[in-house]
Amino acid sequence: MANCAYCNSFLLFGGTKLGPSTFCNAKCLQGARHLTIAQQIPESTIQQAIQQLNLSGCPECRGPGPIDVHTSHMVWSAFILTSWSSKPKVSCRSCGIKSQLGGAGTSMFVGWWGFPWGLIMTPVQIGRNVVGMLSKPKHPTDHLKRIVGLSLAAQMVAQQRQEMPPPPA
Repeated sequence: MANCAYCNSFLLFGGTKLGPSTFCNAKCLQGARHLTIAQQIPESTIQQAIQQLNLSGCPECRGPGPIDVHTSHMVWSAFILTSWSSKPKVSCRSCGIKSQLGGAGTSMFVGWWGFPWGLIMTPVQIGRNVVGMLSKPKHPTDHLKRIVGLSLAAQMVAQQRQEMPPPPA
């Protein structure tokens, strides 16, 4: 049993290994590679990309910024089966609150129906949404900086692939 070295998800069995690290799957392994590249990008470049993102407006509603990461939390249950998740979204505060309201509402109606986890996780996820709606974190958050850095790293990798000559025939 281990945790993914990229997303920190709990791994009961399996996973993809690279050296001493274990990852959920190939997607997390690729993300870890991008994270290594992102850590080498200067802070000023990341700040410039964040400013450009704010100037372009909200990716959801095209409204004005500031843009940040807003996470909605949801749970649903059916008897002995319960599933909960957290979904980060890059958007303006208004769109983030709408997403959190949706997660809280869904959890309110379909979260309670599982025993025991539905009864335990429903108030937790609803509470996390309420805290997210009420909090006004500094802008930009570390989460946004990480996402922007990973996006820049992915662009760099894609650009390097395009610049590579084709293999000899």
